[in-house]
Amino acid sequence: MGGGGQQTDRITDTNGRFSSYTWEEVQKHTKHGDQWVVVERKVYNVSQWVKRHPGGLRILGHYAGEDATEAFTAFHPNLLLVRKYLKPLLIGELEASEPSQDRQKNAALVEDFRALRERLEAEGCFKTQPLFFALHLGHILLLEAIAFVMVWYFGTGWINTLIVAVILATAQSQAGWLQHDFGHLSVFKTSGMNHLVHKFVIGHLKGASAGWWNHRHFQHHAKPNIFKKDPDVNMLNAFVVGNVQPVEYGVKKIKHLPYNHQHKYFFFIGPPLLIPVYFQFQIFHNMISHGMWVDLLWCISYYVRYFLCYTQFYGVFWAIILFNFVRFMESHWFVWVTQMSHIPMNIDYEKNQDWLSMQLVATCNIEQSAFNDWFSGHLNFQIEHHLFPTMPRHNYWRAAPRVRALCEKYGVKYQEKTLYGAFADIIRSLEKSGELWLDAYLNK
Repeated sequence: MGGGGQQTDRITDTNGRFSSYTWEEVQKHTKHGDQWVVVERKVYNVSQWVKRHPGGLRILGHYAGEDATEAFTAFHPNLLLVRKYLKPLLIGELEASEPSQDRQKNAALVEDFRALRERLEAEGCFKTQPLFFALHLGHILLLEAIAFVMVWYFGTGWINTLIVAVILATAQSQAGWLQHDFGHLSVFKTSGMNHLVHKFVIGHLKGASAGWWNHRHFQHHAKPNIFKKDPDVNMLNAFVVGNVQPVEYGVKKIKHLPYNHQHKYFFFIGPPLLIPVYFQFQIFHNMISHGMWVDLLWCISYYVRYFLCYTQFYGVFWAIILFNFVRFMESHWFVWVTQMSHIPMNIDYEKNQDWLSMQLVATCNIEQSAFNDWFSGHLNFQIEHHLFPTMPRHNYWRAAPRVRALCEKYGVKYQEKTLYGAFADIIRSLEKSGELWLDAYLNK
């Protein structure tokens, strides 16, 4: 019944109709070069399309052999347009006797979640307030201008430079939340406009790459906290996370670092180094190795602007020091906010759960306040963001009570913490994982 050949291969019966497949047959096509997915009961051969997929090469492969309907709906604001791209890939449909959900997923939960999404769409929760994002961009540009004027007017003394660095780090962090909005296509009606402004914000305002971000971040959303699929839990052997990996490493006697002390050395190699060292190298390596020349030009425009502004006051050497100090502070902000909702949660291998259950075991919320909303770029509503990634963030609070009610109906745990409690849980979870590793390393 087809071996996953070219995208345009269509398999039909003698009457010209597409073939029917069982879930067992679909689940055989999961390897690189032979990948099928199911969307709305239709079977698609995406083996070659993965190379052209705007969301990145790997994200479709993470759903190979599975029902990708919920992920398809979550990621694409214009489903009619995307379905046109799917047509040439269509090779058949599920047999009438096959359930719509694979792997014993709760059909009632899936249906109720679909109905919830439709209800939120009807209530306007996916409609953008342009003024919100205009003001957010405006306050970033204002912070940048204030920092420059302070150096120009007050000079380069230590106290003034420290204040300028804090202002620039704040602008960088807030620009990070803003590029996140455009990257998720949650601002403009058309994907093209979102992509264009995304390149401007992440490239010209932050000196990073939209393509690099898309490749990493969409995988994270598609399969959060799942080893070998979510790059955010690839700790490069510096940390062991969750309850499964530490025991696995301990049993295999893997000891790249003393993991029982990782909750201590996290403060030295986690928040301080992620952006100024690891991300900085990865971004440029990715752009050059994959020929992302447009992203590279946007990125270079940021560095040209920064050094034109600050080398005239500090000289090249001290401008570089200031730049790295700003990155150092931004990195702390970024790591604590992004990890508070994920690292303390369940981290495991693929369990093939439905969309709601998969996102809820991997995410938690932080209580709402004006400060928390601003400080985290509304990622204190991490649950709602993961369930509805294209929803404008200013509407998360409207969706939250409905999501909580649906979780209560099906016994899915909906967690909400204080900001301080969430930060502390990062350290507690690293300490617990380190203890699990040590026990397995010594005793198993």
